Amino acid sequence: SHVPNTTGVHVGRGSSSVKTKGEALKISSSYRNIIYVHTVCISPNHPTATALSSVFQETNEQKLYKIATELLKTERAYVTRLNLLDQVFCAKLTEEALKGTFPVDVVKNIFSNISSINTFHNQFLLPDLEKRMGEWESTPRLGDILQNLTPFLKMYAEYVKNFDNAMELLKQWTDRSPQFKAIIQDIQSQEACGSLTLQHHMLEPVQRVPRYEMLLKDYLKKLPQDDPDRRDAEKSLDIIAMAATHSNSAIRKSDNLKKLLEIYEMLGEEEDIVNASNEFIKEGHILKLAARNTSAMERYLFLFNNMLLYCVPKFSLGGAKYTVRTRIGIEGMKVLETINEDYPHTFQVSGKERTLELQARQDLNPPHNTPYRAFQETIEIFHQKNETFKSASKDVEEVSVSTAELGKRAPRWIRDKEVTMCMKCKEPFNALTRRRHHCRACGYVVCWKCSDNKVALEYDSNKINKVCKDCYSILTGEEKAEGKKKGILEIEAAQFSGSSIICGFLQHCEKNKPWGKVWCVIPEKEALVLYLYGAPQDVKAQSSIPLLGYSVEDSPRPADPPASFRLSQSKSVHSFVAESEELKQRWLKVIRVAVTGEVPESQMPNDATANATDTQETSSDST
Repeated sequence: SHVPNTTGVHVGRGSSSVKTKGEALKISSSYRNIIYVHTVCISPNHPTATALSSVFQETNEQKLYKIATELLKTERAYVTRLNLLDQVFCAKLTEEALKGTFPVDVVKNIFSNISSINTFHNQFLLPDLEKRMGEWESTPRLGDILQNLTPFLKMYAEYVKNFDNAMELLKQWTDRSPQFKAIIQDIQSQEACGSLTLQHHMLEPVQRVPRYEMLLKDYLKKLPQDDPDRRDAEKSLDIIAMAATHSNSAIRKSDNLKKLLEIYEMLGEEEDIVNASNEFIKEGHILKLAARNTSAMERYLFLFNNMLLYCVPKFSLGGAKYTVRTRIGIEGMKVLETINEDYPHTFQVSGKERTLELQARQDLNPPHNTPYRAFQETIEIFHQKNETFKSASKDVEEVSVSTAELGKRAPRWIRDKEVTMCMKCKEPFNALTRRRHHCRACGYVVCWKCSDNKVALEYDSNKINKVCKDCYSILTGEEKAEGKKKGILEIEAAQFSGSSIICGFLQHCEKNKPWGKVWCVIPEKEALVLYLYGAPQDVKAQSSIPLLGYSVEDSPRPADPPASFRLSQSKSVHSFVAESEELKQRWLKVIRVAVTGEVPESQMPNDATANATDTQETSSDST
């Protein structure tokens, strides 16, 4: 066969030169194994080897294509998981609940808005990605498609917010209802579940948005600065990254939950450890020294933030791997190093429930006494969370600089280890998403959100320093905003009433909040999203509702005003009142189509304009 050259790839005798990028990609993939065999036989300095290397070195275009392929591949797997949650788990449990076996609301509260998330990905995002990959040769871009995702990220915020509650309800009803448990176990035993629990599958939506962020960052690294897709991709990344930060805490919890579930299965599903308050610290083999003789017995420990599980290994082919012998609480626990001539690196764990003398196994932990240190650190953290924050705050009050001296005198910095949470917002610190920072004015230990302010400090030669929001207000005399970033669904301009499907004033109420008059718009470009403004001239929406998957109710209730209707999904309920029954029916005609995922027909331009004018004049007259 011909040796590939740098201008085209010749395959076999008499084959034509491959010119297009797509053909080159296919041939590169098909002949990768053949080239590997040749490189074994050919010297690296041989001209043939050099030619092969230059042709098959991955280009930037190929890397972009690979990222796009990875996005499509993971999206297909994700949609399969969403279908399993929505169409199998949720559907089967709802079917049983309708028989009166257990409350229907329990199923709704566990699965939250998973049906809407599934509909969006199944009917919109995945088909768009598949279509784009089919025409990649002519349209090699992702940014415009991912922009279609951003208005619907609010659905993920609702799912993540409900996640802890969902896990708790799932645990409660698995214990309380045999039928509930039997349905879940039956589905989990099916091949489609891949030997994973329902809890594992429910973690997928929590982790999906950060996955988009990671792929999009990689995509932008390979994308040329002057590429037509760069602007759309960067805009999409800004919004997706903002949404991903909201999921970081939930991801940390989900990783911990995964580990708790694994341990739960290793213990034969008999120990009640799958709880949001439990945080896994360390596990490992250990030797337990007998009190009556000099023998050492093989044991296994699971250390959590609030307890220690002292276990005995089970030698069985399947099922539980360990039996819990004792559960010892961290509260009141003491750990001391001991001296034993026969057994080095021993220590004693003394708790309210039991005292154990243990030895770190030398084959697993030589020669460091890692378990001992882990116990010490866990006990220290436990007491910090319960006591140190209060004492540190009191200590700060006693030694901190006065308001009159603020910025003029260097403060005493509170040590990092003296606090476990931000001293302003009281959110717990962690190594990834909420790290420690010091206010240069008062010395408090705060998180990045609470230290995102800068001001000149007199004691530091009027250099600009990071300070907390309270010090910023005192030193500048300005009230610093709480740092709320622009909402995912908010847009910067409200002046699209003329290009909307429908617009006009409605009275709006969410849950038990007071009624308020809002300017409502469903734009043509985002026909499945309802935007709510304070007035038609506002440049930013107060809030927005992704209509996909909402239930529409217009049956009158005794306490409701005339011409009212409601949108509900999971725990989210929005009530509206139109100025007349006619206007109500026009809104319902559009919304009933939008909630199914179809694009509603636009209103006549004159009607829409007249409606906007009439409502504005009515508002002015009443004022």
